Amino acid sequence: MSHRSSTEAGEVASGQGAARGRKAARAAGWRRGWVVGISLATATAVVGIGGSAAALPQPTVTQVKAKLAELNTKSAKLGQQYDQVLQQLSVANQRLKVLNKETARYRKSFDAMRLEIGRLAAVAYEQGGASSPVALLTSESPQQVLDQSSILTELSIANSSQIDQYRAASRQLLNAQQTASRTRAGILQLKHSLAKRIAVLDKLKQQQETLLAQLTPTQQQGVGPGGGTGGGGGGGPPAPAGSQAGKAVNYAEAQIGCPYVYGATGPCSAGFDCSGLTSSAWAYAGVSIPRVSYDQMASLPAVPLHTASGAFTTKYLAPGDILGFAGNSHVGMYVGGGMLVDAPVPGANVEKVALSGWYLSNLDGAVRP
Repeated sequence: MSHRSSTEAGEVASGQGAARGRKAARAAGWRRGWVVGISLATATAVVGIGGSAAALPQPTVTQVKAKLAELNTKSAKLGQQYDQVLQQLSVANQRLKVLNKETARYRKSFDAMRLEIGRLAAVAYEQGGASSPVALLTSESPQQVLDQSSILTELSIANSSQIDQYRAASRQLLNAQQTASRTRAGILQLKHSLAKRIAVLDKLKQQQETLLAQLTPTQQQGVGPGGGTGGGGGGGPPAPAGSQAGKAVNYAEAQIGCPYVYGATGPCSAGFDCSGLTSSAWAYAGVSIPRVSYDQMASLPAVPLHTASGAFTTKYLAPGDILGFAGNSHVGMYVGGGMLVDAPVPGANVEKVALSGWYLSNLDGAVRP
């Protein structure tokens, strides 16, 4: 009895000690957690202050303008690539129309020959001269006909001329079908390429708008195509009203206020891009020039932009001249008095601006149709 009591007393004492140990451990853990929490909070505050103090400064006006100039140049080059792909698409569509007509003509010839050879095959089969005319009688596929050369060979002894014509008609139709198929596949690729370029151009436009929002209206002047003010360099009297240059200038000035649209050549309701405006203006004057800015600047007679001593000058410019900017990725039409008419960028309209600021600093060449 006394042994049991002693044992029970020991267990009670042991339990109480364990309880006190657990309580002490919890208290220690709480203190450690509190200290860690304070430390983390302090560290966070320090990092926050340090991060705020080390935050990158806002870009300067000069930096924003430099980035805008870069985006404008990139956008102009992509826009002209878009025009080039658009031209390729136009050529491919025209080619497909021709191929479709050829295919229809070859199909008509093939069907006529198929009926004739079918008749010959049926007679030969009835007379025991051919094993089976079924494939020739039922197939509308020129490939299958060419694959059934053994049947044609059985008939060719007595009707070699007709068989040769049938084979030729089959090959013509098959070639036309295959070429048309490849052309259609190419058209799909070109359309996909256009869609990708539009997506990139739209992204560049959004970046440009974000950057422009950081500048005041005064600071925005001269940072890219459009928005030029004041008078710039350039000489020469106005183009005679009845001349081709005069007609081109009048057309270009009549489009002021029309929207900029990628790949567009007018009329105003459809919009213009930069080279679409210059090519349409000269077409109105009765002069055909290339559609894309690079081709315009490369193929038309150049106008000098330097004096005999090598000094830069715009005094040789005349109304109607096409001016190339930013590596000839952008063009506008000089209209005299130091001014040009330009379809500047997406979101803007055709406008008359001074040959100054961005235009003057990025002027790379001039040509005269």
